[in-house]
Amino acid sequence: DDDDSVADGDISAVTAGILQPCKLVLVVRSDLNMSTGKIAAQHATLACYKALVKKNPKLVRHWEVTGQAKIALKTSSEEEILELEAIAKSLNLCARSILDAGRTQVAAGSRTVLGIGPAPVNVVNQVTGHLRLL
Repeated sequence: DDDDSVADGDISAVTAGILQPCKLVLVVRSDLNMSTGKIAAQHATLACYKALVKKNPKLVRHWEVTGQAKIALKTSSEEEILELEAIAKSLNLCARSILDAGRTQVAAGSRTVLGIGPAPVNVVNQVTGHLRLL
């Protein structure tokens, strides 16, 4: 994991009903002014996927068969990323923030993107429903 600041909740406890839509949300820091290519290269999706494949494979399979929805949202600060991560984890959602290596556009250690989910849309929206699309 790139981030050990907030311990996971019980990510194995999250379930989805048979027809319940799920999504993975990527919250991108707009204040860093990353290029679209830089944003795309961030690995929050992979970090969440790897964690959930180990701890909640049934939820991952459900997300895969229901379309693998991924939504990009924006925030303007590291503080909000940390707050959203803590809220997500308190709801037992998988949440992973990415610390950049600093080799290209942003300073080393910059928290660039937060991945949340995949999980049922209604639960993810409790955390990110107020954010705007990227």
